[in-house]
Amino acid sequence: MSIHVEQFEYRHDDVILEAHVAWDEAVSGLRPGVLVSHAWGGRGEFEDRKAERLAALGYVGFALDMYGKGVSGSSPEENSRLMAPFIEDRKLLQDRISVALDQLRSHQHVDPERTAAIGFCFGGLCVLDLARSGADLRGVVSFHGLLEPPANTAGNRMSAKALLLHGWKDPLATPDKVMALSEEMASLGADWQLNAYGNAMHAFTNPAAADAESGMLYDPVVQRRAFESMWMFLNEVLS
Repeated sequence: MSIHVEQFEYRHDDVILEAHVAWDEAVSGLRPGVLVSHAWGGRGEFEDRKAERLAALGYVGFALDMYGKGVSGSSPEENSRLMAPFIEDRKLLQDRISVALDQLRSHQHVDPERTAAIGFCFGGLCVLDLARSGADLRGVVSFHGLLEPPANTAGNRMSAKALLLHGWKDPLATPDKVMALSEEMASLGADWQLNAYGNAMHAFTNPAAADAESGMLYDPVVQRRAFESMWMFLNEVLS
C-alpha cells in the first residue's frame, strides 16, 4: 500500500476551492471515488483523514471544500456565519457540491460510473442535497446530518441510494424532522435507509464534541457502528 495525497485546486464561479485527495498508488486501474463533505467549520484534518482511510480501502477519497481555499471557522459564531449562505440558498449549496462531484468524476484514477459521497453534520445536508438534486452518483451517507428539505427539488427523482446515520437525541434533527424526511424520500422515489442510534446525540463522530447539555456529544461505540454500516453500504453501491 502506498497512499498518495495531494491538495487539489478547483473553482466554482469566482471562488477558488481546495480539496484533499487521496488514493493508493499500488492499486492499478480505475476505482470508485467518494466525496467527503465537511461539517460547518470547513474542511480540516477530520475530513482529510477520512479521505485517506477511503484510499486505504481502494477508493479515491476527495475531501471537498464548500467555503474557499484556506477558509475555515474557529468558533461556533464563525462556523455559523460561513454556513449561513448555503442554508439560505440551497441552489448555491447544490451547485457548489455538484462542482466537486464533477471534479471527482473526472479524476484520472476514478471510474466516473462509480461515485458516492459521505458527509458530517452540515456535510450530511450537503450530500443529501446532492442526491435530492438528481445528481448522477451511486449513493450518499449522512452522519448526524441536518435534514431540512430544500425548496427546489419537488418533482425530482432521486437515483442515488441514501444511508442516514442518525442520533435519535440529536436536537438539530428531531423525530418530527425524521418523519418529514421519510415523506420527502417517498416523494422522490428514493431507495433510502435510516440507522437511528437511541442514545446518541449530534456530532457523535467528533471526538471534540463534549457538550451533552446542548446535545453535542462524541460516542465512540456509535461511531464504530456507524462506520461499519457505511463500509457495508459503500461496498454494496460501488461494487
